[in-house]
Amino acid sequence: LDSLHLEMKSLGIEKIPTDDLGDYYTHGPVEHRFSPYTDNGGSVVAIAGEDYAVIASDTRLSGNGYSILSREQPKLIKLSNKTVLGSTGCWCDILTFRKVTEMRMKTYRLNHNKEMGTPAVAQMTSIMLYHKRFFPYYISNILAGLDDEGKGCVYSYDPVGHCERNMYRAGGSACTLMQPLLDNQVGLKNMAGVEKKPISIDQAVNMIHDVFVSAAEREIHTGDAIFFNIITKAGIETKTMPLRRD
Repeated sequence: LDSLHLEMKSLGIEKIPTDDLGDYYTHGPVEHRFSPYTDNGGSVVAIAGEDYAVIASDTRLSGNGYSILSREQPKLIKLSNKTVLGSTGCWCDILTFRKVTEMRMKTYRLNHNKEMGTPAVAQMTSIMLYHKRFFPYYISNILAGLDDEGKGCVYSYDPVGHCERNMYRAGGSACTLMQPLLDNQVGLKNMAGVEKKPISIDQAVNMIHDVFVSAAEREIHTGDAIFFNIITKAGIETKTMPLRRD
C-alpha cells in the first residue's frame, strides 16, 4: 500500500486531506428527508364514441427504479354499469381514493335507489380531489362512461380536481408518448382536408392496442398486458391482450 502511495505521488496524484473540512463534515444535526409519495407507474387510455366508451390500462405495477411488484394489476375501477375510473400513480393513494369513491357511490345508491350517472360521478370526483388540494392524492385519473343521453364521454383530471370532458385522453407514466399518437389518429389534429368519421368500437380497441404497444417499447413502467373495459348500453365487457413483459 505504501509503494502504491509513493507511485501515485510520483505521478502527481495525492490524496486530498479530508480532516477539519467544516464545509463537508458537521458534528451537529443532519437533515433527513422523507416523501410520503411514490410513483408506481402505469398508463390509462380512453376513447369515447357515439354510443360507447373504451378505457384500458396496462397491468404492470412498478416499484422504485426497475423493480416490478406485480404483472397482473389493472388500474381500472368499475363504479357502475356505465362508469369506469382509471387511476395511475401512487398505489396507496389509488386504493384510498377507490375506497372513498365506492363508499360515496354506495351511499348515493341507497339514498336515491338508483346509480349515479357518469356526469355526476365526474363532478363528485373533481370535488373529492379538490377537497384534498393541500395534501393531494398523487394520482392521475381518467373517467369513462356513458352520459345521460347514452353518448360516450371521457373526463380527465389533474391531481387537484380540474376536470375536462374529452372524446379521447391518455394518462399515466407514458402519457407524453400516447397523447400525440391519439391526437393524430383519433383527433386528426393539424391535418387539412381530412374528413372526420365516427370511430367504431373495434377501431377504438385496435387504436388503443397500437398506442400501448408503441409506449411499451419506450417506457419501462408500462407493459405486461392491456386490460380493456368496453362500455355500452348493454353493460361492460372486459378483455385482456398481451403486451411485452421485459
